[in-house]
Amino acid sequence: MESVSRREFAQRLSTAGLVGPALARSTQQFSAPVSAGSLTDVAGIRVGHYTDTRRPTGCTAILFDEAATAGVDYDGTAPGEMLGVMLQPVSPIDRIHGLLLTGGGPMGLGAVAGATRWLEAHGQGFDWGVPNVRIPIVVGAVIDDLSVGDGRLRPDPDMAERACAAATTSAVAEGCVGAGAGATVGKMFRGRGLPGMKGGIGTASIRQGDLVVAALAVVNAAGDILDWRTGRIVAGALTADGTHLADSRAQVAAAFEAASRSAQVTIDDEALHSTTLGVVATNIAVDKTRLTKLAMMANTGASRAIAPYHTNGDGDQLYAFSTNRVKNDVSLTVLGSLAADVLGTAIARGVLMATSVPGWKAVRDLEGSK
Repeated sequence: MESVSRREFAQRLSTAGLVGPALARSTQQFSAPVSAGSLTDVAGIRVGHYTDTRRPTGCTAILFDEAATAGVDYDGTAPGEMLGVMLQPVSPIDRIHGLLLTGGGPMGLGAVAGATRWLEAHGQGFDWGVPNVRIPIVVGAVIDDLSVGDGRLRPDPDMAERACAAATTSAVAEGCVGAGAGATVGKMFRGRGLPGMKGGIGTASIRQGDLVVAALAVVNAAGDILDWRTGRIVAGALTADGTHLADSRAQVAAAFEAASRSAQVTIDDEALHSTTLGVVATNIAVDKTRLTKLAMMANTGASRAIAPYHTNGDGDQLYAFSTNRVKNDVSLTVLGSLAADVLGTAIARGVLMATSVPGWKAVRDLEGSK
């Protein structure tokens, strides 16, 4: 394949526009945007959802045809995860076979066993040096959705197996499905009578020739969700009557002003209760150390799309993967910058594609959304 310089690649990305107009129109009209691409546009990745119809919760399996190189950036205060520590650069494990994203709070991590079981049954995993034994490495990441519906109902290993069985290379379903079924946003001021809104799963990608960068996000943030291009709030904390956006940053500023007068303002930001799970992937060969940096750069895209971000209670996690199918010397700065933009788009889509559940309005339910 031809070598593409940093300048040439950047020019191609600029020409592509990263589906900016479609997202811009959607935020102006508060309507669901047309497709912005999918995580499965990266060849070698399959995604499947399982949604528990008894209440809004579920899990999403991201599987790799061949073990993918992986890195991670943990900046959240209390990330709920399993085996993610192996993705740190000091660990010798640089490839994994799957990632399970799940609801159910900390107890939901038990579902990861189902994804491991499914992959093992299908002959995927590392040769363990033991006859007829292959060990799949599956990382797990969880959001807290226990306040939506009956919190005693949580994803389990059987649900994870069903998500794996449903995994395909088709465009990823978005909105209130899988791990995003019970996701919510704008939750910091519910104790003051300002309701939050419904979150969900969003995905996006950009392609130039054979080069692909894609993202997926489970949007379950304490703060508001923004159109990263304009800074406009798309979803988040609502006014007490539930008809307009309250602007969480303005509420934070008001809390600071109240503190100057020794007045107490309640903020609902307990650890583990809010988490945005981000995934970025590329088919361009990138090693584990550079993927760690790629994840760090991509996280800046989330900071443009979520405000406030990385709050004291958030358990935010950002995973980066390479399927290593294309050898091309693309600058890490270019890849990281682009990944940040694609992730920002995926985050906005997570709320734009969501539908309401009792007690949690969706974007399409607000005045002027039609």
